Amino acid sequence: MSDTAPTPEERELQNTQLQKAVIVALRPGQPPRVLAEAMRYATLLSAPLLIVHVDVTRFVTFEDPDGMVHSAPIDLNIDTGAEEFAELRAEVEKVLAGSGLTWTARQLVGDPALAIKHLAGEVDAQLIVVGTRSRGIGESIREFFTGSVAARLSHRQSRPILVVPLEEPVPDTQKEIWPE
Repeated sequence: MSDTAPTPEERELQNTQLQKAVIVALRPGQPPRVLAEAMRYATLLSAPLLIVHVDVTRFVTFEDPDGMVHSAPIDLNIDTGAEEFAELRAEVEKVLAGSGLTWTARQLVGDPALAIKHLAGEVDAQLIVVGTRSRGIGESIREFFTGSVAARLSHRQSRPILVVPLEEPVPDTQKEIWPE
């Protein structure tokens, strides 16, 4: 099952059904290892799987008392977040078809660490699964300004976090972890 923009009543019902979920944060085109690990833990914990994509091109403008979040785009000329979410949902549906897992997909907006933390509190998540960042200068610059989502989550909430390496480990003999 999947959803895009539930009403407040539907969201409350979903949150009830998703109690103790395993949350996995994904991006389109991300190596399948992150989703595979999340599926494994959801199965081991007999928990629903909550796939999240965070649209960093939008920011939260306000939240209603009933939990409905209103957002606005940073750039009024783009809607890449919706396209990325649709692409991600299609990738996930293929992988999860026939898995037997109860799952849903949700798009969050704004700061990834804060958005995931807030959602984890809503559903009393058992585990949060995130991937490491890719190596490269572009990712190094992005992380310099925004910080590591995994590190920021580990300092801002108390739930267990599983950080899944996206690539082969850097050999101990390699001095630079992120060569240019």
